[in-house]
Amino acid sequence: MIERVKVAVVGVGNNTSALVQGLALYRQSGSLVGIRRPMIDGLGVGDVDIVAAFATSEEKIGRDLTEAIFLPPNNFPRLDCDLPRAGVPVTKGLVDASEAQRVAAALAGAEVLLYSAPSGRPETARAYAEAAHTAGVAFINTTADPVARDPHLLDRFEAAGLPLLGDDLASQFGTSVLHNALLRLLKERGLTLVSSYQVNLGGTEDFRNLVENPNTKKQSKLNALSGADSVAVAPLGYLPHLASQKVAHLNLEAQGWGETSVSLDVKLKVHDPSGAAGVNIDLIRIAASALRNGRGGQSAEATSLLKSPPGTAI
Repeated sequence: MIERVKVAVVGVGNNTSALVQGLALYRQSGSLVGIRRPMIDGLGVGDVDIVAAFATSEEKIGRDLTEAIFLPPNNFPRLDCDLPRAGVPVTKGLVDASEAQRVAAALAGAEVLLYSAPSGRPETARAYAEAAHTAGVAFINTTADPVARDPHLLDRFEAAGLPLLGDDLASQFGTSVLHNALLRLLKERGLTLVSSYQVNLGGTEDFRNLVENPNTKKQSKLNALSGADSVAVAPLGYLPHLASQKVAHLNLEAQGWGETSVSLDVKLKVHDPSGAAGVNIDLIRIAASALRNGRGGQSAEATSLLKSPPGTAI
């Protein structure tokens, strides 16, 4: 029997809640609903254990992970599954880069460190990556902060045989994925793009943080879109009553035969944390497989799951 992947998570927010609950649901039900790849190199969706968790919220520190994921401001709904105690107390996360050694020591026994904290904290993201490198652990950066796009850091992970996957996950069925598919479709059908835009509204703490600290998020979204020169990305909007749901509006203006106009408007409504968890489960298994096979650095298999892989703009 293949050994389960041992994962440490940074950030005990909605994305972690969706992942933890989803792991329990799929183990209990055997369902394949919403699963992109049931198996990756012999690892199933249920072959993942969370063995450590880091957070900065005083209310969450010391709580069992299965309790902490439901504490405010988290607002991802409870899934229809039994959720036994994880036996994983939430540990105090990094306050500054000087504590990377403490985190590295706490990663003993983990294979993969999933960085799922809010975007907009590049120094913190880099410090956790350094802790993972010290501990000999694969690192996944799900945020827009540039980590895997740092050539020097990527080279160090590759030389050490440690996977470094990032940056910024592309949600399972989110705005960037849908927008890019529509842009590609226009091109494939011979239409000429005139202009396009997207508007994203959400009610999670990550949305609130990104509204206040947009930093590289806009550039990361543009990195994920073909024909980005003609695409506008509106500033994110934080609407608390949306809770864990995201609402996106897309518009595409194009010209067809004879320069006649074509206009398309689309509305997308999803639970944003579910979209993250549906991709994180694949990134975790890709990272674990690469680690076990001594393949360091970025994995080509992960590129399509990311908005801003190495080589894209910062």
